[in-house]
Amino acid sequence: MSNAELETQYQNVPERIRQRIEERLNDAAIGLKLKIGMLLDDREERAAHAVAPAGRIGLKSGQVSELTIIVPLKPKGAERLRRLFGLLDGNLVGAGQVGTLHNMRFVFLDDDTKLLFATAYDGEWDPYIDDFATKIPEMMDFIFGNVEGWPGIQSPEVKDFIVQYQIPAAAWFVAHPTVTVAEGSRLLEQDANVHAFVEKLN
Repeated sequence: MSNAELETQYQNVPERIRQRIEERLNDAAIGLKLKIGMLLDDREERAAHAVAPAGRIGLKSGQVSELTIIVPLKPKGAERLRRLFGLLDGNLVGAGQVGTLHNMRFVFLDDDTKLLFATAYDGEWDPYIDDFATKIPEMMDFIFGNVEGWPGIQSPEVKDFIVQYQIPAAAWFVAHPTVTVAEGSRLLEQDANVHAFVEKLN
């Protein structure tokens, strides 16, 4: 599509939307402005992906929340963690015991002096931290025991420690914000049962 055609479509976007775009994206390409305008004008889509606080800290879209922290590592902390992750082939499947955990990842930063931990989870912030403390405390303390000042996952101070290092997202998107981990598992099981039934008919 040519710039002229994009410009024509852009002029058809409601005035209130165009004003918001122009205020924020004066230097953006016209195609990007058009796409953002269409998204902003789709109220149903926006409502389905509405972003709200996740409780004490962080953002939540539908049922899914985000958490990102960057923490200082103890001397040789990265070395110990690399050995652990290597033994596990980078697979932290045991974390699935939490039950509300969509994903989590660990990344070494600044010449192995810091650790980034990022995760997406169901529900509110405080119950999520409680889940770690009750369901996989050994794993959490083994990993985060390599972090400077870590009080222990079952310590009354652990939530304040996490908040101290958590960096809330500036923006947050979830493809399926209403699908919790439990719901996703149920849908997968249902799908497998349907496929098995269809195969028997064949």
